[in-house]
Amino acid sequence: MTAAVGLQTVLTVPKRFRGPEGTANGGWIAGTLAGVLRGAGNESPVEVTLHKPVPLETELAVEHVGNAVALCRDDSHLVEAIPVAETLTPPPFVSFTDAARAEAGFPGLGGHAIAGCFACGVREPGDGLRIFPGPVEGTDLVAAGWRVPVGVTDEHGVVPESIVWAALDCATGWAHHCSGAASQPVESALLGRLTGQVYRRVYPMGRYSVVARPVRREGRKLFGVSAVYELDGTLVAAAAATWITPRPVADCA
Repeated sequence: MTAAVGLQTVLTVPKRFRGPEGTANGGWIAGTLAGVLRGAGNESPVEVTLHKPVPLETELAVEHVGNAVALCRDDSHLVEAIPVAETLTPPPFVSFTDAARAEAGFPGLGGHAIAGCFACGVREPGDGLRIFPGPVEGTDLVAAGWRVPVGVTDEHGVVPESIVWAALDCATGWAHHCSGAASQPVESALLGRLTGQVYRRVYPMGRYSVVARPVRREGRKLFGVSAVYELDGTLVAAAAATWITPRPVADCA
């Protein structure tokens, strides 16, 4: 939630929108800052870089620097968002029926390291988004059928961009984790960067396909793409993500 204090804007992340324990969901915070840029008239894709974990229930400063927006705590920049001239290439459409069927293979159903995640965690229906991407048979894709809960709308009854970005986020990580979608399954990683664009509104109680594909791996960096589609295959939103895996124990001395 944002509020103006004098000439300074502050952001406080409610604990509902958490990712890893005690910190904000990366997609939600990225989408929140993207919404700030779009509110200023920007229509380009937005690149959001997450430098440090964002704490929950803490007042954080939102600073405008040129055409960029930064989320800060004291003198430290936690997250930065900038508009970019980039063409996003989404993964192909998967029907809602096939996407929902793929959920049965979601690895998090058998043990989830971040079970409380707002986007992909196994939380109560209506609390989290409960997006459970599983492998789509015969492809390198993962997909989930997203049933949008009513309780994610703002005071005007609109599903904000932060919710759509949260939906785009985790699927790209699971695309690398799922053995059916990648030759090198990944046990853990943190979102480092998310570039996205929302083209159409998402509606509460609507049904959408969330699709993701692993693109490549470069050392500790994992690259993937994701998309949200309407039932008829119309593209709603797209994103490109970079995830960072932990340093090997030998590198942590």
